[in-house]
Amino acid sequence: MDAKSVFSRIWTDVIIWGVSGLLCILWRVAADKTVILVYVWLFLLMMAVWILLGLVTGKYHRSYKQMWLWQELLGMTVPALTEFVILLWPARELLALFNLSVNVALWMIAIVATINAICIVIKHYYKYARNMDVPAMEIEKRTSAKVKRKDEPRSEQSIQTIHQSVLSITTEDDYQMLVEKAHLNSRQTKIVANRDRFSFLQIPDYQYQTLVDLTLLNDAKGINRRFCIVNQKLPDNGQYVCCYRPQEYMKQKILGKYFFPLNWFVYTLYFLHKRVVPRLALSSRLYYDLTKGRKRMLSKTEVFGRLYYCGFEVDEVVPMGHIEYVFAHRKMQPYPQEQLKLYGPLIKLPRICKNGEIHFFYKFRTMHPYAEYIQDVVFDEQGGMNIADKADGDWRISSWGRVMRRYWLDELPMLINWIKGDIKLVGVRPLSKAMFNKYPEYLQQKRIKAKPGLIPPFYIDHPKTFDELFASENKYLDAYLAHPITTDIRYFFMTIYSILFKRIHSA
Repeated sequence: MDAKSVFSRIWTDVIIWGVSGLLCILWRVAADKTVILVYVWLFLLMMAVWILLGLVTGKYHRSYKQMWLWQELLGMTVPALTEFVILLWPARELLALFNLSVNVALWMIAIVATINAICIVIKHYYKYARNMDVPAMEIEKRTSAKVKRKDEPRSEQSIQTIHQSVLSITTEDDYQMLVEKAHLNSRQTKIVANRDRFSFLQIPDYQYQTLVDLTLLNDAKGINRRFCIVNQKLPDNGQYVCCYRPQEYMKQKILGKYFFPLNWFVYTLYFLHKRVVPRLALSSRLYYDLTKGRKRMLSKTEVFGRLYYCGFEVDEVVPMGHIEYVFAHRKMQPYPQEQLKLYGPLIKLPRICKNGEIHFFYKFRTMHPYAEYIQDVVFDEQGGMNIADKADGDWRISSWGRVMRRYWLDELPMLINWIKGDIKLVGVRPLSKAMFNKYPEYLQQKRIKAKPGLIPPFYIDHPKTFDELFASENKYLDAYLAHPITTDIRYFFMTIYSILFKRIHSA
């Protein structure tokens, strides 16, 4: 252990002792103000003994990288117990000569030991919570693969067995739908009903044209890896059928079960428990270790996004009661499966800035997880994107996300970028690479000559088409490049006027 690390640990203990001593001394002020200075000297002496004992026992020199929680707590306990013994026996008479209370000294040690223990527990929990890296999954690279098994009908006995197996999991209506759309009576179709993804590993490669997964994705372990394994097992354009319970169903169920406003209170707690806690960096691992991934909330956006992320293309969605069956086919190789993705409320998005540099901008998440992987799907469905780089009727946006976007709440974290100097107060909006490429070349060249801004000219000119948007930004950039300060001041007050008097809102 180098001297810098030892000094850092000693300094940490000095701070903890300072806080503890201050608490004890402030508590003692009300009882006896005449001995406060004596207590300060007692506090300094006890802190010196604590640090000396730490040096003697090797507390500050020990490597903590491979140490368990109980080992660190034990290492902290030794100096604490030693000081307790010193104060309770040899130093007791000495403190009495100065009319000092042993209780204050003992309380000080107890507070120091408690704060130390809390810090150790927090440190170990942080290491545990952040240790979420998943080993890279080896994705098979192939040029083409055809189905090996012949398309032959099953025997009557086999059909009856499959029928009974499916009915033990789902309903007769579901079975009839799967017979028609997934060809359950064909020997090229394989049915799996196991929440453990490793059951798919036992399936021979390219033997089946269709894999039907009857395990609810809400209860499946490792959804992405599950999809990637299926991707490897299927031939080119092979069909994959999966099912899930959409979160909208649970929302309507809870809102209909209780009276207003209790129903919304219960749903809010349910949403925080099932949707927010699993997405936070410091609680996601603990949540999944406790629940084993069962009964998770899944939106349509997340299911679609995960499928596209893992190399599938969705063909059809068939709702059956409170369950939705998704029919997809293998389209390409999955994206690299390097680590578990965390989707907390705060996200970073790459944007093109001055001189063509890429900066990451902070925003509050307003879309469901994995929304970025189905952007083209939504744009094609809605007939393209609008001038705000969005699609009308975009179902990837959550209900609370729409409220945040309407009042610019999702852009509040961009103040961090403003403080860092990535953007200025007034300027053109920072663009994604996809949106930047839609701009004409002359406007791209002007854009990279100036920093983007928090307040764009978009809210002054109210463009309705891309041509109007290009003209609006071109007018601003020409004025800014000629007179930077006066242009930004003028546009700032014009924007305030539009917001206050023309009721302009974010898209």
